[in-house]
Amino acid sequence: MASPARRGASTRPRQGRPVPAAAVSLPVARVAVDVPLAHLDRPFDYLVPERLTLDAVPGCRVRVRFAGRLVGGYLLGRADASDHQGGLAFLERVVSPEPVLTAEIAGLARAVADRYGGTLADVLRLAIPPRHARAESARREQRETVPDALAPDALAPDALAPDVLAPDVLAPDVLAPAPRPAVPDPGSWARYPAGRSFLAALADGRSPRAVWSALPGPDWPAEIARAAATAAAAGRGVLIVVPDGRDLDSVDAALAALLGAGSHVCLSAGLGPAERYRRWLTVLRAGTLIVAGTRSAMFAPVTNLGLVVLWDDGDDLHAEPRAPYPHAREVLALRAHRRGAAALIGGFARTVEATQLVAGGWARALAGDRAAVRRSAPLVTAAGDDAEQARDQAARSARMPGLALRIARDALASGPVLFQVPRRGYVVAVACERCHARAQCAACGGPLALPGPQAAAFCRWCAAPAVGRRCPRCGHSGLRALVTGAGRTAEELGRAFPSVPVRTSGRAEVITEVPASPAVVVATPGAEPLADGGYAAAVLLDGWMLLGRASLRASEEALRRWMNAAALVRPGPAGGTVVVIADSGLPAVQALVRWDPVTHAERELAERTALRFPPAVRMASLTGPASAVREVLAAVTLPENADVLGPVPTEDDPGPASAAASEEQVRALIRVPRTGGLALAVALRAAQAVRSARKDSGVRLQLDPAELI
Repeated sequence: MASPARRGASTRPRQGRPVPAAAVSLPVARVAVDVPLAHLDRPFDYLVPERLTLDAVPGCRVRVRFAGRLVGGYLLGRADASDHQGGLAFLERVVSPEPVLTAEIAGLARAVADRYGGTLADVLRLAIPPRHARAESARREQRETVPDALAPDALAPDALAPDVLAPDVLAPDVLAPAPRPAVPDPGSWARYPAGRSFLAALADGRSPRAVWSALPGPDWPAEIARAAATAAAAGRGVLIVVPDGRDLDSVDAALAALLGAGSHVCLSAGLGPAERYRRWLTVLRAGTLIVAGTRSAMFAPVTNLGLVVLWDDGDDLHAEPRAPYPHAREVLALRAHRRGAAALIGGFARTVEATQLVAGGWARALAGDRAAVRRSAPLVTAAGDDAEQARDQAARSARMPGLALRIARDALASGPVLFQVPRRGYVVAVACERCHARAQCAACGGPLALPGPQAAAFCRWCAAPAVGRRCPRCGHSGLRALVTGAGRTAEELGRAFPSVPVRTSGRAEVITEVPASPAVVVATPGAEPLADGGYAAAVLLDGWMLLGRASLRASEEALRRWMNAAALVRPGPAGGTVVVIADSGLPAVQALVRWDPVTHAERELAERTALRFPPAVRMASLTGPASAVREVLAAVTLPENADVLGPVPTEDDPGPASAAASEEQVRALIRVPRTGGLALAVALRAAQAVRSARKDSGVRLQLDPAELI
């Protein structure tokens, strides 16, 4: 075990301070220091002063002197002796005796760091919220003796070494048990052929794992609540992760309706630091069985975890934007695997990664049969199909063909109509009115846009106004819209349907719910409000924009956004209709028309397997200055069958300004078979450790990046 003495930390007390006496029992503390450098990613040994022996419990926060600086860390365990041959520095202080790092979370954090080629310090920053002293003021009384968990063998010397998964050896999760709810009836789970058996397995304490293709409609929060209550009735903890606050509110309401208020805890970053930490401590101390939250809750210290639930795993909000960039789906799957817990990964659409879990045998498919789909799904029509083209020759090229307007007009007689627009804003891109050349900024060459009906065009890159601009090709000053946003769409629909109100939901103002009365609702993807009783119809505009994105996931993401919107529409037997403005021959459009996301995902997986794209393989991305990326590639020892693609120039943000920031930024991709993923992460982390030890410029490492193009 390494010691800070090897890194220049003095083992002597500072001048004028007496040497403290070391603890009589278990005087050596093993500390995970909060230093996110790859070459320092291991525990360090310190001495415990006698005055801190009762407070220095496994899992507590401490302050230590490291390389001459006072830094934070977590106490992982205590032992009788250290294998370091030199002297050891003392702990400076115990920030709080609250054991916030549990055994399970420590092991999970180490496993996540290994999988993504990151450091334990980075993962612990994501796992444990910052401390708020006021929230801890009501903590339970300190024990008067050293806890039993501080046995000499509490933590093996290499238990948290970078390449070894940490066993559950820290402070145990022994807390006051929460009251168990009664086993609920299956409810709407009875619509699924395997629904009752899934719930029965949860009730028996078993660990089924399912990839759930939810039937369209408003029932999914109640179905998650019933699954959670069933697992909790067996005395097992439940962790539910959803993309955003609106989904969390829906699950929160469903849990409260089924189990009553106070039966669960909701966690999200939007609560604010103090409230989030207070609730997080409630989960840690009280042994709460059911916890629901957004991405930040994926490491919540749930007692006796028996079920993890992830809703809409294709939403990019589940991808952590901070190093080491873990995805909630992978973290929860890893957590379920390590704890022997059940898993429920669901959504209206199906991601390729979830399909890979089914294809690999880790999970089973859980979906409704075709009869249930026909009863629940709206009638979906593509505006560009052959029948509509025979009626309307402009159906394929028109932004809002006659079919969409006819259906919307008829549906407004019975309720609200949803128009989904892929882009927010007014007019996102403009062109010359005469020659149709793309309008660009004279200063930087960026694209011009219109912020409003009477406003002057401005540059979307440098924000410079385009006052007095004339087309450099023909000299004309007029502009025409190329890409229309939600604001302009709402304006056009207000003129088309003057007798009904038009409401807009997007980033600036997200509407949560609309009444059942006739109205036109214009929303961007993810901001569609719920309608009382469901929408009478939905029109999915500008399908070409979603399908034409330069992304490996363009087709999958388009289908996911369409299905999430279409699921808000009334069932077909009740008159619900959806019109998608896209080419009817495309696979994603056909999957929407048939309401068959599984076949589409299986087809995508087969294509990616043939092309050796994720998730059929593991892939790493190295982004940074060209010289630094080439140095890493030259130094790293890659696993067998590794392919290096690139480096190629990239437009990714180079990060903080440095001497190398002005150098050309490039990206290299490295792919290996799935069995070689851990070896690839270890090799790249070792190369990063060499660079960090030399204080060289950083190279951003991402395993399984969400976007490859």
